[in-house]
Amino acid sequence: MEIIYRKLIQTPLGEMTACAIDQGICLLEFTDRKNFDKQFISLSKALKSDIEDGEHSHFIQLEQELKEYFEGKRTKFDVPLHITGTQFQEKVWQLLREIPMGETRTYKQQSEFLGNPKAIRAVGTANGINKIAILIPCHRVIGSNGELVGYAGGIWRKQKLLELEKAILF
Repeated sequence: MEIIYRKLIQTPLGEMTACAIDQGICLLEFTDRKNFDKQFISLSKALKSDIEDGEHSHFIQLEQELKEYFEGKRTKFDVPLHITGTQFQEKVWQLLREIPMGETRTYKQQSEFLGNPKAIRAVGTANGINKIAILIPCHRVIGSNGELVGYAGGIWRKQKLLELEKAILF
């Protein structure tokens, strides 16, 4: 059984917890997010592994890339990811990774890109259980009326991340 390694990471928007296995980063969450503990339970169950505090080589790359991102020097993440979810969730999360930095899409647009315009709620649910914040940018999805909605890390963080990304590009 492979161990999932966990580490706390400090960012300008608050403390985050990262988890990694040899295949890649499998969790990156703000420690005060809604349902934080459920993310660990879900991850441990999906990977059939225990989570332990410790170091992993992926953390070095992750911390460097996050530092560069928050300094406005990085527009793309290269650290390997290991994603756990259903086939539908993985499609939603892949689609999130295709939203260009500095841009937003609505939940409706995301469901249309998936070829199922009525799957708006399912897309929202998949966004909400994304275990890899920032790197899988669910913060780039907004309500149809343009409002910032549905970010488990807090709407204020969603606002700050979108502002940071616009500043990087412009």
